[in-house]
Amino acid sequence: MLLGACQVSQPKEKQSRVASLPYYNEATFTPNWLDANSPALDEFHRIPSFKLINQNGDTISELNLQNKVFIADFFFTTCPGICPKMTDNMGLLQEEFIEQKDLILLSYSVTPETDSVSVLKEYAINKGVQSGKWHLLTGSRKTIYNLGRNAYFIEEDLGVKKVEDDFLHTENFVLIDRNKHIRGIYNGLNKSSVEQLMADVRTLLLE
Repeated sequence: MLLGACQVSQPKEKQSRVASLPYYNEATFTPNWLDANSPALDEFHRIPSFKLINQNGDTISELNLQNKVFIADFFFTTCPGICPKMTDNMGLLQEEFIEQKDLILLSYSVTPETDSVSVLKEYAINKGVQSGKWHLLTGSRKTIYNLGRNAYFIEEDLGVKKVEDDFLHTENFVLIDRNKHIRGIYNGLNKSSVEQLMADVRTLLLE
């Protein structure tokens, strides 16, 4: 008879690197360590208002983001390269926080001229996108590209002047707090980076 039994240790949940997350306000993503009550935040960069349409044909705007933490990325349904992996990882985020009503996911299509509501709906069904939790967005190309480049600072081509016709393509996920401030940027293709994003989301939800 064996004395004792083997115990299987559970993997530890990844923790945030810091007790509170920094704020970001430009494309170099230089961290700004500010107190949540700092007067400087009154004039700090925020994600601006917008109106787009999701996979169900519903209008999504800043009203849907009130008092929400959200994660944004930019994709297109016919992308043969990085987008499928990014979508899979957004799916992991959806699964991890499916019961957390204060967190939503936004995926902006960078080919809105072909990613119609019906196309996004079919894509959503195929990828297990949960309505109300994860919005696939289409609408004005100018609005989406302006948000990507000038609001989320989603591209890494620092110092390279882009015009509206230049294609927007990136693997980055961006974490936004309840006040629409940018609090983190992550490689949406990298497992460790996505796990860190999950940890940082938990930190942000406690603010």
